[in-house]
Amino acid sequence: MPVTTPRTLDEYIALQYPFNVIADPDGGYVIEFPDLPGCMTQAENVNEIPEMAEEARQLWIETAYDDGQKIPLPSYPEEYSGKFVVRIPRSLHRSLAETAQRDAVSLNNYVGSLLSRGDAEARMGKQFDELKAALSALQRTLRIHVSGIPRTSAKQQPFLRVVGWEVAA
Repeated sequence: MPVTTPRTLDEYIALQYPFNVIADPDGGYVIEFPDLPGCMTQAENVNEIPEMAEEARQLWIETAYDDGQKIPLPSYPEEYSGKFVVRIPRSLHRSLAETAQRDAVSLNNYVGSLLSRGDAEARMGKQFDELKAALSALQRTLRIHVSGIPRTSAKQQPFLRVVGWEVAA
């Protein structure tokens, strides 16, 4: 259910914003509101978190309102119902339904698992491409630095070939 844009300070204050609580390794807790840029505070113990969070949120909204700044609306994770409509060819629909039936699962479960796996593969592929680019940059840097090293001994040369680095003569 979308939130309508408030007009008064009281309407903004009435909105509920999600916040994150992060345990500080040195003790205490950091509280941050992802929807309100820079809105954060600290609490010494768990019991203080609700009060400190509410105070920080209200002060942030009041200050932004008084300064005429734009106040973002809160995000709600439940905005996603888990349902959407997608048009696919009839032949693919039939194939998916037959495979789901053969695997003794619902079509929804089967398609959900395929989408989940495809999404995970796409994310992994992106991470792999980023890692590959970083390794290529590192390899170029190492070639530049290694090219100035005197010729290696015969004992060191096989090791360098095994790990994939070539040393310029």
